[in-house]
Amino acid sequence: MKLEELKSCALSLPLLPGVYLMKNSENTVIYVGKAKKLKNRVSQYFQDTASHSPKTRRMVSQVDHFETIVAASEFEALVLECSLIKHYQPKYNILLKDDKGYPYLRIDLRQDYPSITLANKVKQDGANYFGPYGSRGRSQQVIDAIYSVFRLPKCSRKFPRDIGKGRPCLNFQMRLCDGWCRDQMSQQQYRQRIMQAVALLEGKGNSLCRELREQMEQAAEELRFELAAQLRDRLRSIEALNQRQLVTAGTLADTDVIGWHCTESKACLAILHFIGGNLMDKDYEVLSTPDDPQEALSSLIKQYYLSASGIPKRILLPMPMEDASLFAELLLEKMGAKVRILVPQRGDNKKLLELANQNAKEEADRRTTAAERISGTLVLLQNMLGLPDPLRRLEAYDISNIAGTDIVASMTVFEDGKPKKSDYKRFKLQGLEDQDDYASMRQVLCRRFCHYLDGDKGFDQKPDALLIDGGVNHALIVREALEAMGIYIPIYGMVKDNRHRTRALVTSDGCEIGIQGNTAIFSFIGQIQEETHRFAITYHRKLRSRRMKGSRLDQIPGVGEARRNELLRHFKSISSIRDASVEALSQVLPKNVAASVYSYFHGSEEKKE
Repeated sequence: MKLEELKSCALSLPLLPGVYLMKNSENTVIYVGKAKKLKNRVSQYFQDTASHSPKTRRMVSQVDHFETIVAASEFEALVLECSLIKHYQPKYNILLKDDKGYPYLRIDLRQDYPSITLANKVKQDGANYFGPYGSRGRSQQVIDAIYSVFRLPKCSRKFPRDIGKGRPCLNFQMRLCDGWCRDQMSQQQYRQRIMQAVALLEGKGNSLCRELREQMEQAAEELRFELAAQLRDRLRSIEALNQRQLVTAGTLADTDVIGWHCTESKACLAILHFIGGNLMDKDYEVLSTPDDPQEALSSLIKQYYLSASGIPKRILLPMPMEDASLFAELLLEKMGAKVRILVPQRGDNKKLLELANQNAKEEADRRTTAAERISGTLVLLQNMLGLPDPLRRLEAYDISNIAGTDIVASMTVFEDGKPKKSDYKRFKLQGLEDQDDYASMRQVLCRRFCHYLDGDKGFDQKPDALLIDGGVNHALIVREALEAMGIYIPIYGMVKDNRHRTRALVTSDGCEIGIQGNTAIFSFIGQIQEETHRFAITYHRKLRSRRMKGSRLDQIPGVGEARRNELLRHFKSISSIRDASVEALSQVLPKNVAASVYSYFHGSEEKKE
């Protein structure tokens, strides 16, 4: 179905709440969304596609047809959207990355020696299931902690088959296991430990601790101090694990604080779990930087809590969630518990949010490589400028002069976000005596692209965009000059603030694009500006130094460029030339020219004598 047909179909939709499913030519659902008014929301996808983000444009380009489901209310639309996303796992929806879902812990108490294993879903097989948990890694941590606390076997031996066969393994020697492969350890003792683990997983940790404390005290009264010490150590471990397990299960957490941070290529959702004001645990999810952070955050939070086994009393968010009240209503219906969803603005809650954001930042930064950072910045810049093609090659230009003398220009090249110094160029302006930045910039760009049109080596690559030191008028002058040559390239002036830093980019039409709000782009454009200015000013200083060094010698009759350079090579400086005798000068110059040089520096002294 063509874009116009899709648009026509969308405009025929009712102004009612519901869910829409975008499908490709293979009838696969590639995106699911909800809407307060289906007609308005769906038709937006097929109007003014140039204003869409690259991801949305890619999605729209693959839409062959769409279907809608009208809901009785916006709340029902939210419920349906969450259900359909979970069912279809659409390519263009923001999804939690754990492809295997949230695992459960499985214990089959019908076995002689039950063990704790991971299970992707609950089956009606007579075993006990606990969870689900935030991730497979988290679930494995819980299993490892339980095995360590209760000193259960983690080796490959099978029970009861391997009991009494061979010596206990290293885990027994390290006191990580009680050596259940020994004859003196009974099946009854093993089952007692497993049942204690089950009690902990069922949330009965407090009663388990009371039981162990009583056993410890009784052992101490009976002077069985070694056993009392073992029970004491186990009690401490269980108390710590009990607190951790409570928040891992998500059933008794007071507050969850959501942190969010985006780098150039990665975004991280961090969830800090608090019990009684104490930070007990953290979950996080790392994904590619989304086009719409607010939409991504909302989607991830819905998936996370609708898959959890319980919810906290409060959820603190870093930014508003469009349908927060509806989602809270959904959680109440699904979980039977009321939750407050807040966006803190001040006070202690704001500080907790800052801590969560810092955790998200650390994780996102850690997972972002230098190459991804550069690539992500270029994509962000491309999106910010609204350009259809990647910014593989950028060229930047700057003019340098003092009071209209020694006017020079620099051209720097950034390829794939990195300086390509082998392609740098510098220009000495011709026919300009006064300071005229507009004329200077016009001349430089015309010379550069004349070489391009002639196919001259070093100038034969066409940049994806030009960055000009200056404002809208500089950009306009360059655009007019290039269009007269039949060359069309996006051109942006680099507008500076009062600290000489580029604060915005401006088009030749006067459209200003602020960059200070994005740290990555602000830093990248600042780097380009500083490098281009450095290259220009270095060349300008070189020419000025050369002119000033040679200026006095050039005024002496008989001293041309060759003799001037020979004098400077021999004497190193003008002051040494001035202090030299006629005989010393004659070693470099003919006698009559040596006399002229000496007379130039000492003529006034000879007249006084």
